[in-house]
Formats: sequence, structure tokens, C-alpha cells
Amino acid sequence: MRVWFLVGGITAAAAAVVAMQGSTAGFVHSMGTAQERGASASGPAPAETAAAAPAARLSTGKLAAFVYNPSPEPVPEFPFFDAEKHTQTIASHKGKVVLLNLWATWCAPCREEMPALDRLQKDLGSDKFEVVAVSVDKNGFDAARKFLEGIDVKSLRYYSDPTGLARAQLRAIGMPTTLLVDAEGREIGRLMGPAEWDSPDAKRLIEAALE
Repeated sequence: MRVWFLVGGITAAAAAVVAMQGSTAGFVHSMGTAQERGASASGPAPAETAAAAPAARLSTGKLAAFVYNPSPEPVPEFPFFDAEKHTQTIASHKGKVVLLNLWATWCAPCREEMPALDRLQKDLGSDKFEVVAVSVDKNGFDAARKFLEGIDVKSLRYYSDPTGLARAQLRAIGMPTTLLVDAEGREIGRLMGPAEWDSPDAKRLIEAALE
């Protein structure tokens, strides 16, 4: 009797192992299929990838930190002010490609890159392109204006946002923050931190946006 019980127990155990293996294999297969479906659903569409790839190749050299959006996104319509304290928005510049730069006098990297932005405006500024450098100093116009005059900025127009709305609306978590905006007022991409904006790499980026 003990032999039959032993044989029966071994047979039952073997059957259980086979059943578990079949169940595990099915689970692994279903997980693999789900992961493939998830990767397909979460990944960019082939058309978006193909469209973004040529542009992304421009994020090299001095502009390696520039991050392209998968597709252009509308820029929020926050107000800022020109030198005459007239209200401006991104829509005020529609029809131009805009390099929108947020800076402040207390931000050392912002101060360092300002002459390069001025030279970029001098070299490429036109009725189709403008560097819009917006001061976010909360103490108003005077400090920023005095700083720009002190470094002999000649080509940049003066813009200011003492309210801080620009930083909040653009989700600018650091300074400087620079957005490349197309002629329809949509963000092509952005760079967090300073850059050599008068470099050949930067000019290729701008010229590609103008095409």
C-alpha cells in the first residue's frame, strides 16, 4: 500500500509541476505581448519620429542641450512690456521666428550670455527673426535697463516682465531659459541654461527654423 501511495504522490507532484510550467509559460508570453503593446502605445508614432529626427540632429556642439518638442506646442499668451511700457505677447510677434530668452540681472549665466544674444540679433535679426530677451527682474525696468546699457547692448530691444508670469507660464524652472518659437507662435524646443547663441551651431538652429 505504501508503494502505491508513494507512486501516486510522485505522479500527482509531476502533474502539478507540468501544470505550473504551462501556466508560467503562458504568463510570460502574455506579459511579453503586453509589454510590446505598451511600448507601441507609449512610443512616438513613426511619422513623428521621422519628422523630429532631422531637426534633432541640430542639437549638437554648443547647442547640444537644446531639446526639441516632438511637435510644436502653442506658447502661453502671458503679457510683458517693451521699453515704452506697452503690453506685448508672443502673438505680437506672430509672423516672426522668435528666440524667447528669460533672464535677470541677478542671474550670472544670464548676464554672461547677453552679449552673444545681442550679436545673434545683429547678425540674423530681420522682419522674419528676432531675439526677444525678457527681463524678469521684480524691481522693475530700471535695473535691467541700466545693466544692458552698461554692457553696451545695441541690437536687442528691451523687454520686461516684473510680474513673474512669464516664468510661471513657461514652466521655467531655471535661469536662463530660452525657447525657439516658430512664426505661428508655437514652441519648437527649448534650452535650459546658458549657450553661445552667436556660435555657428546656434545660427544653424535658427536658420533651420526659418526655412
